[in-house]
Amino acid sequence: MTLGRDVAGTERVGQGPSGNGPIVGLREISKSFPGVLAVQDVTLDILPGEVHALVGENGAGKSTLMKVLAGVYKKDAGRVIYRGKEVEIPSPRAAQHLGISMIHQEMNLMPHLTVAQNVFIGREPLSFKLLVDEQKINKNTQQLMASLHLPLGPRVRVSGLTVAKQQMVEIARALSFNSEVLIMDEPTAALAEAEIEELFRIIRRLSAQGVGIVYITHRLDELKRISDRITVMRDGRCIDTVPTREASIDQVIGMMVGRTIYQTSPEIPDEASQEVVLEVRNLRRGSVIKDVSFQLKRGEILGFAGLLGAGRTEVMRAVFGADPIDSGEIYVRGKRVHVKSPKDAVSHGIGYLSEDRKRYGLTLGMDVESNLVLAALTKFLGLLGWMKRAAARGTAARFVNALAIKTIGLPQKVKNLSGGNQQKVVVGKWLIADTEILIFDEPTRGIDVGAKNEIYRLLNELARQGKSIIMISSELPEILRLSHRIVVMCEGRVTGALDRAEATQEKIMRYATMRNGGSRSTHAGPGAVRQG
Repeated sequence: MTLGRDVAGTERVGQGPSGNGPIVGLREISKSFPGVLAVQDVTLDILPGEVHALVGENGAGKSTLMKVLAGVYKKDAGRVIYRGKEVEIPSPRAAQHLGISMIHQEMNLMPHLTVAQNVFIGREPLSFKLLVDEQKINKNTQQLMASLHLPLGPRVRVSGLTVAKQQMVEIARALSFNSEVLIMDEPTAALAEAEIEELFRIIRRLSAQGVGIVYITHRLDELKRISDRITVMRDGRCIDTVPTREASIDQVIGMMVGRTIYQTSPEIPDEASQEVVLEVRNLRRGSVIKDVSFQLKRGEILGFAGLLGAGRTEVMRAVFGADPIDSGEIYVRGKRVHVKSPKDAVSHGIGYLSEDRKRYGLTLGMDVESNLVLAALTKFLGLLGWMKRAAARGTAARFVNALAIKTIGLPQKVKNLSGGNQQKVVVGKWLIADTEILIFDEPTRGIDVGAKNEIYRLLNELARQGKSIIMISSELPEILRLSHRIVVMCEGRVTGALDRAEATQEKIMRYATMRNGGSRSTHAGPGAVRQG
């Protein structure tokens, strides 16, 4: 038996694992959309207490299959067996009633509501006056967050949270159902290493209680750390299911892509130019940016590392003019500039690729061509403001070819591209706008292993061409593979600066946890003070 609490906070007893049979059995499941056979004849079991990893490239059918189980999509064919009985799951609520919850890759929150209201929406306890008991909702959420060690206050509005913290709200809401089957679709995509370890602790506790967990991920290094079995999907089909201990990562990759993928990064230039193209001095904003200074050189990839809440994104949004600053100076090629808005930043050759590309980087309802030329429209305006369509189309086509964007054509809607190709469109947009300084915030978030390597090659090629790149990443192997230098932040401060020759995961984590100011590098440029 598993013990949990309902939304009113009273004890309830849920049915625990019965025997060693599967909790869920999917039998020959198929699902199609107009013109696309997304899932074809897939058979899969989910066992009590196992962490079952589901992997494959973007478009392999992983999320679609799990959305069928979670009641989001109606299957076209096949059977769902739950606790030995065939069931129909017509809606997410029906799935939750059975004991199946899903944390979706795309955010499913109401930004105008608080954290507590989002966690318990649709399950709100009522007061004796038959009104929503906000006090109890806040209390229950506070207890839930404390049990999960998540740094979120129940009364905070979701609209004010970063992507990573919004993901934490999603996780907390799903775990609040005390489900027998928990589906996690890229749960660590926006989390740094310390938060991932905390999530893994929660997952291990749930699996020990008999909860069956389906874990969809593109981070293959996580498979050995958390999963018991691995199912590989490709082109809508199940390729194989293997015990994790018996499978090598190379074998998994081979099954995923059906071709050889070299995970080692192409060599980046041995030395960046000594020409400083961007310098930030003593940047401050409230309690989130505390006296931050750094330099970026021509042809350099400068990595920014740190834990959730370190202030990396906040610094880059300030440099790009998306958020105001209290004080500080910004220099571009030695000249002090005043960046009050993103328009100012673009005029100085600075482009920003947000971690939430679908919200801030793309206009999803528009086509590939429009998205590519969006940041440089003035280039394609003729007399009287008429659009030079032929010039815009030709430029867009050239960058589709140069960036190897996989699309059926320029008129294709961007929302229908894979995550990796959407990211390439954002890159193309800023290249067309003639930006020489590119800020990448989590550039491979939610991207499969094949597309991730393409993004790596693209970043390296841009550096070789003399573009200057700032890369924020929560994946330490990614930071170490791609960066000439690494700036580490903690609680709004720069706490260390490392050359790639001396950088290790251990050193980065030491700086990333150097709280209360500590010993820190006050200037992440030549001559920066480093603490060993």
